[in-house]
Amino acid sequence: MANKSKQKGESSKEQQRRKQSQRRQPGRQGKMRPEPRVIRDDYRGSGKLEGKVALVTGGDSGIGRSVAVMFAHEGADVAIAYLEEQNDAEETQRLVEEAGRKCLLIKGDLGRQAVAKRAVEKAIKQFGGIDVLVNNAAEQHPQDSLEAIDEKQLTDTFRSNVFAMFFVTQAALPSLKQRKGSIVNTTSVTAYRGSPSLIDYAATKGAIVSFTRSLSQALASDGVRVNAVAPGPIWTPLIPATFPAEKVATFGGQTPLGRAGEPDECAGCYVFLASPEASYMTGQVLHPNGGEIING
Repeated sequence: MANKSKQKGESSKEQQRRKQSQRRQPGRQGKMRPEPRVIRDDYRGSGKLEGKVALVTGGDSGIGRSVAVMFAHEGADVAIAYLEEQNDAEETQRLVEEAGRKCLLIKGDLGRQAVAKRAVEKAIKQFGGIDVLVNNAAEQHPQDSLEAIDEKQLTDTFRSNVFAMFFVTQAALPSLKQRKGSIVNTTSVTAYRGSPSLIDYAATKGAIVSFTRSLSQALASDGVRVNAVAPGPIWTPLIPATFPAEKVATFGGQTPLGRAGEPDECAGCYVFLASPEASYMTGQVLHPNGGEIING
């Protein structure tokens, strides 16, 4: 079963994580302690996405895994695209299938246009089309100053976070237009308040906000809605794969709620935005961030 640890009534002290780090990105969810919570014990789907097909990038772990599993509980079949984290991807597949839906695994670097196109083609061949596209895959690399960000890091971060989003969306558009589908992009609280140690990452997330707003206007006449989610500090593999162990242990403690969020505390935003309940919403951003007011 998915990790569904209790949270109600826990203090910020109890929410401190074990000191831990991982040597490379993308991180591995199976190595995290505690493992991120994928879905609540009491979650009950109500058919919001019955008969739909979703493609979730970065769906092997973290927020992407929770979205894929929650979509499955709402009746959707899911294709998940991931870089190379095979064990995590297979666990997501198991959880989706446990919910009674089909799950296709698609491995590859979506920052390469040809790879992104093939990924979309595989999903369409398997399921007949795509109703919901969740652009979620991303990477981040802290640096002490702007001068420390070299060309490779800048290029890699934009390729993963922005180029991949363009490439996958371009390839999926014909199917999304045909099915009057929806797109949900993952931006970040850093797009609104900035981050002195994640300047390039925050810049990509700002670009995603503008991409969401512009694309929503471009596709409105086609009946395709485009929205985004801007998570605050969420307990995902990206955290131990990014920050030193001491920072990981207190990650999220600065929020008004005094703790980091769990992936499933974001995933409901994606379910809502992908569902008919959000039929009058496009070009908007939801903010599951633990109470930070960011005006956006």
